[in-house]
Formats: sequence, structure tokens, C-alpha cells
Amino acid sequence: LLKITHDALGYLYFNMADGMDGDLDSTVASVLSLAEKSNKEKYRSIEVTKDVEPDLDIGNLLATDLQPVDGQEFRKNKEDFLRNLARDNTQLLLNAIWKLPHERSEGVVIVKVCPFITFILEIPKPKLPSKWEEFAKRKGITKKKRERMILDKNTQEWKPRFGYKRGNDETQEWLLEVPQNADPYEDQFEKKFEAKKERVAKNEYQRLRNIARNRKISVPNKDLAPSSGRQSKEQISEKLNISRLSTASLGKFTEKLRDEKISRKTGKKRKFEPVVGDLSNERSRSRELAEKIARIGPLDVNKVTDTNMCKATVKSLLNKDCECMQ
Repeated sequence: LLKITHDALGYLYFNMADGMDGDLDSTVASVLSLAEKSNKEKYRSIEVTKDVEPDLDIGNLLATDLQPVDGQEFRKNKEDFLRNLARDNTQLLLNAIWKLPHERSEGVVIVKVCPFITFILEIPKPKLPSKWEEFAKRKGITKKKRERMILDKNTQEWKPRFGYKRGNDETQEWLLEVPQNADPYEDQFEKKFEAKKERVAKNEYQRLRNIARNRKISVPNKDLAPSSGRQSKEQISEKLNISRLSTASLGKFTEKLRDEKISRKTGKKRKFEPVVGDLSNERSRSRELAEKIARIGPLDVNKVTDTNMCKATVKSLLNKDCECMQ
């Protein structure tokens, strides 16, 4: 049964009050058609068809419409176009939710949604442990936080462990004991200073080796000998090209070995940004450019004037020197 709305009743009352003669069947049919039309506008079908299916992320309750916008329909009536578009996409999202397994508990329908598939940033990959972390894991060594302040042996005061005015600073000692087997004319202060520089350099070398190990880059050992690990084809080709070009003629007169294929010059291939698709990179570049322009302050007239005057003075002095030499 169709529910007759207030508009249909008003239409029927208007025709009867006006004394309009006509067939009763046609009047009833018009009233029923008007009621059916109003019901269709109020209760739409849950089936929505689109040329391009939207991208649905049920975990975030997010629907991304990938279908191009019809410019003519949008310019005709913006409000109705946006309202219908939002309604259709919401209906598709709800249809996808009702397809998931659900259960009823205490009169409430519970649906277990899928995990998230949309992220603002990529999930960071787990970092490979360093050699010290692997050694500590094998030996069961746990990291213990040391106190920031320590007791200085000389002044018997609490001082920072590191940094400015730190406690037990070896470089601030005014007296050092000379070992029995050491050269009496050797500077023990200089020796301790050089030993510290070597320790700092060793730590930096170990840090760079860990970075190369995480990025799977083969590095030579301390004696600058070839690395013992297995090298890839690209690494061998790169080193071979570098050795060929390491001559005075840049490899032009380098002798060719038997069955050797001279490879082309290696370099980075020029890549262009995609025209369609994800525009996050273009958006970030535009933002950086706008921030760079915004950071530029107003023009300093005095600075520019002084610079130009200085250049003019230097130029005049150079001209005078040239005239004197002539």
C-alpha cells in the first residue's frame, strides 16, 4: 500500500473544491502517481551503480570516489549534485559494511571491521641491529641507564659525566705518571690526547660500518683491501668502470682485455614525475616552495647600497692599478 502524502491530499482537495469535472479514475491515478513519486524521492534504492568503483577503507570508514566529476551537472545545481554524490558513496560504504560477518548482542548489531589499509605515512621498516646489539643479546647484557652526575676524585664534588666541566676529565690533569718502560722524553699529555682522537675515529668508523651494513653496501676493511663479502653484479660493474676511467685520458686509451665488453657510461637515469595518480609529492614541493618564499624577508636597502658601493670602489682601484702598470 502506498502512503498518501500531504501534497497528494492537497491536490485532491483542490480539484474537488474547484468543482473540476473529470473522471474519478484519472484523478485517483494522478494522486497515486504523485504519492509514488514522493515515496521514491524519500526512500531510494540501496543499489548504487557507478562507472568507476570507489576505493573503500572499511577500517577507517573511508570511501574515496575515483570517478571523474561531470562538470555540466555540477554547474547546474551544486547543492543537489554534492548531496546525491555523498548519499551514493555513503550507501556503497554501508553496503560493504553489511557484507561483513556480524552478530547481535543484547539487541545491538555488532560488525567486526577490517584492519586499516589507508595510512598517511608508510609503516617504518624494522631497523637491523648493530654488532654490539647482537653481542649484547647473545651475552644477555641489558642496557642500564647511568646517572648523569658523578663524583670527581680530585675535587670531591658532583659534576656532570659528560660535557662542559665534566668530572674526572683526563685532559684537565696537571700531573701524569710516566710508565717504567716508556720513553722519558715522550709527552704523556700528547700521547693521551692522540689516544682519545683514535678512539673517536674508531667509533665513527664503526658507526659508518653499521650504516653500510643496514643499507647492504659492501665496504673495505681497515687495510683498504677488497671486501670479503659477496658483491653484486652492479657493484662489480661500477668499480670496473671507475678503474677504467681513473687514467689521464679518462679511459680513452685504456687497453681492452680479451672478451671484454665495454659498458656504457653509468649514471642516473632521468625520471619524470607522473602526470596522474598520487599528488602528495607535488603538494609537498609546492609547500616547500611557498615556505621558502615566505622566509625571504624584506629587501635591506642599506646592505645592497653598501655592496654596490664596495664593488664600485674595488673596480676603480683595479683600473688605477692597471693604468699605473701601463
